[in-house]
Amino acid sequence: MTRVLIVDDDRQLLRALAINLRARRYDVDTAADGTSALATAGTRPPDLVILDLGLPDLDGVEVVHGLRGWCAAPIIVLSAREAQADKVAALDAGADDYVTKPFGMDELLARLRAALRRTQPDAGTPVIVRTDAFSIDLAARRVSTSAGDVRLTPTEWSLLEILVRNAGKLVSQKQLLHDVWGAGYEAETNYLRVYLAQLRRKLELDPARPTHLITEPGMGYRFQP
Repeated sequence: MTRVLIVDDDRQLLRALAINLRARRYDVDTAADGTSALATAGTRPPDLVILDLGLPDLDGVEVVHGLRGWCAAPIIVLSAREAQADKVAALDAGADDYVTKPFGMDELLARLRAALRRTQPDAGTPVIVRTDAFSIDLAARRVSTSAGDVRLTPTEWSLLEILVRNAGKLVSQKQLLHDVWGAGYEAETNYLRVYLAQLRRKLELDPARPTHLITEPGMGYRFQP
């Protein structure tokens, strides 16, 4: 069974989420604060985390940082905070998705399923992809060049993984923004320019003349092996 860790100090919401997920045959752990969440994740590693930001002891972003030090499980933030700065901080810290309260249960479950699908290697996609400049191990979430392993932020990895899993295909700006930053960010094309520039500096032999992370002006991006 897929194990989901739910972290929220709203006991009523915590119980409702647990009931809904268990009814759909998920194995559920719960925590009402950040310290308990990290301890639970350490003893029972989750396959996915649903996390509130407004916890009584730690800010949710601190919990994301704590988990990302060792845990690759998708993290879906579930928060009443609507400010763009809060969303960006959580996503840059390593969260995979951001859902604003109040929310629809069907939408949350759909996002949960989508996040879990992204963690499963596609049978039609090679697990390891090699180019003349770098290699990518999708299963291990590892990127390396001739100089050694390359450290990517969670956001950089998410972008790269989507492009690699669609090798040779145009991935639209709108799709990338939605899949990495979430609904409501489809117009923030400047995010893509910044993060693709960072990826090229880390991976391309000549970042000014990229041969693998290609821009299709006005349309999107393409990974060319």
